[in-house]
Amino acid sequence: MGRRDLTAVFSFLILLLSLTFIPFAHGGGGHGDGEEEEIDKSGALKWKIIGIFIILFSSVMGILIPILGKRWAFLSPDRDFFLVLKAFAAGVILATAMIHILPEGFERLSGEDLAIAPWKDFPFAGFIAMVAAIGTLIIDATASGYYFRVYQNKSRPFDESPPDEEMAGHPHGHPHGAALAAKSSTNEKKSEAEIIRHRVVSQVLELGIVTHSVIVGISIGTSLHPSTLRPLIAALCFHQFFEGIGLGGCIVQARFKAISTLIMAIFFSATMPLGIGIGIGIMSRYDENSTTALAVEGVLDSAAAGILIYMSLVDLLAADFLSNRMQRSGKLQLFSYVSLLLGAGAMSLVGKWA
Repeated sequence: MGRRDLTAVFSFLILLLSLTFIPFAHGGGGHGDGEEEEIDKSGALKWKIIGIFIILFSSVMGILIPILGKRWAFLSPDRDFFLVLKAFAAGVILATAMIHILPEGFERLSGEDLAIAPWKDFPFAGFIAMVAAIGTLIIDATASGYYFRVYQNKSRPFDESPPDEEMAGHPHGHPHGAALAAKSSTNEKKSEAEIIRHRVVSQVLELGIVTHSVIVGISIGTSLHPSTLRPLIAALCFHQFFEGIGLGGCIVQARFKAISTLIMAIFFSATMPLGIGIGIGIMSRYDENSTTALAVEGVLDSAAAGILIYMSLVDLLAADFLSNRMQRSGKLQLFSYVSLLLGAGAMSLVGKWA
């Protein structure tokens, strides 16, 4: 990593530490504070409207940084800083799944309001998360294999003739031209396979993120306690910003067309604010403690957790940390480890408020 990359990394880490303390500036309050406060519909509605706009802004900024960052050299996917940034975002996504979503799945599917059978006879939350992770693996591998086979069938077969035949065809000889052409064809196929892989990863990752965002948005929209909403909205701004960076990084590497990139960015950014709007609309008829609501939310939370755990560990972290590019640079490994731990640690800390 060059001097400019090191400067960018240190500036980035300072920014992260500052953003980690955003929830403190909005006052304390754990999950239980809202239960002791009197219901304040007008105060809660004010914070919901504020939340729609600032969460939307945080989401847009997060996903646009890597997308528009193609014009900034230090945010190019070819630069080491991009891997460090992705490591932090992957840590945020992993902590979101492990610290925020999966425990909520266990809580909802084992709550006192649910019937004893079948929910309390078996750890369904863990089982659903496991099935979702395996299902994601199957979708990931099947889709990647399908698109790669389609590309191979459309491409011209690679000339694998031995060097002697190449020399025989060029008696006055320039075998280097054929070798360079073969190498270029191999690199092109490898590049195309990587792009296909990144496209599948980005689409499956967005599916997991969006599933959770809808549930969280509806929960915010139906809440009537301002003391719960204030720190929760602040924490979710942090969450959406860095989750957007992680997803945006995958979209950049996938090299989608402009219209596809725009659709994915809008879909990610608008999902949680839309969920808040839905929650506000159904607030009078929605009982978050009903058996149906607990079961549906618990199942979706558990499935989203399984998807995000798989995506963060396999498609984001393992793909980068086990790559030749990372293995060749001890300094890049060190910065990526620190960035990963900061991302996971910061998002875990936010779990105190959200």
